Amino acid sequence: MGNRLSRITTRTGDDGSTGLADKTRVRKDHPRVEAMGDVDELNSQLGLLLTEALPDEMRALLTQIQHHLFDLGGELAMPEFSGITEAKLMVLDEAIERHNAGLPPLKEFVLPGGSRAAALAHVCRTVCRRAERRIVTLVLNGAVSPLQLQYLNRLSDLLFVLARVLNQGSEPGQWKKG
Repeated sequence: MGNRLSRITTRTGDDGSTGLADKTRVRKDHPRVEAMGDVDELNSQLGLLLTEALPDEMRALLTQIQHHLFDLGGELAMPEFSGITEAKLMVLDEAIERHNAGLPPLKEFVLPGGSRAAALAHVCRTVCRRAERRIVTLVLNGAVSPLQLQYLNRLSDLLFVLARVLNQGSEPGQWKKG
């Protein structure tokens, strides 16, 4: 990593292109680059959520997820790299089960909001869903592993559950039809 980021301004992207790790140049609006940007934004939003007062276990989980998202971004930037594994999916599955176990059943859609931390978790969830939609295109074209799609799908579910956990005692309300 030492020399990888030694020069930040290269001017090579001034023409609207960017380089992948395999030295391929693609347009900055290429679906792969769009997905990389959404995953990067998601990671940044998680960083913002981590500035809030959170339970230690949740903080550790979200930090671990940030590392996973760098692995996912690595897969997007380096087509030959494999960073998302079944084990990383299991981390999410287990966390969903653990955190959802103490929550009451939902009777209606939950309005995003409540506490600041929960609202930030909802923003993370929606950015995650956008990244997931971008990855669908790449998976359907055979450009990336379906594990990336599964990971983001599970992560958005986890972020919804974590928002509910963070709102315990201060639920923002539920959708009222009509």
